[in-house]
Amino acid sequence: MKRKASAVWRGGLKDGQGAISTESGVLKETQYSFSTRFENGVGTNPEELIAAAHAGCFSMAFSAELGKAGLTPESIHTSATITMEKTDAGFTVTQSHLDVTAKVPGSDKAKVLEIANAAKAGCPISRLLKANITLDLQLVA
Repeated sequence: MKRKASAVWRGGLKDGQGAISTESGVLKETQYSFSTRFENGVGTNPEELIAAAHAGCFSMAFSAELGKAGLTPESIHTSATITMEKTDAGFTVTQSHLDVTAKVPGSDKAKVLEIANAAKAGCPISRLLKANITLDLQLVA
């Protein structure tokens, strides 16, 4: 399975603007810029999209792990906070923190926490944040 998104950037870093689109059409030329990333401009930014992906992925992984334990969640609400800091290597995503509220009838808190930690470790986006990144580049005139 492969999923695809694209981005177009025009101009310099601080005065330029970009647009992000997804193959599904959910995002279609969604605006992003220096101000949406480092200030409070209107639009999205890569870190916000990573946070959304991590929250969504974890919620599904948590539900799957609960199911394996014979538990069915009534609801799982996950908020992911991505931290980006300036390091010696430059701006770096240094952490993704998950805040989770779950309603799991008939469950024991210690068991659910154990299951949540397994979901955190097994979530594909959690693993991606540690993955090997490959790149193909084509230059056009």
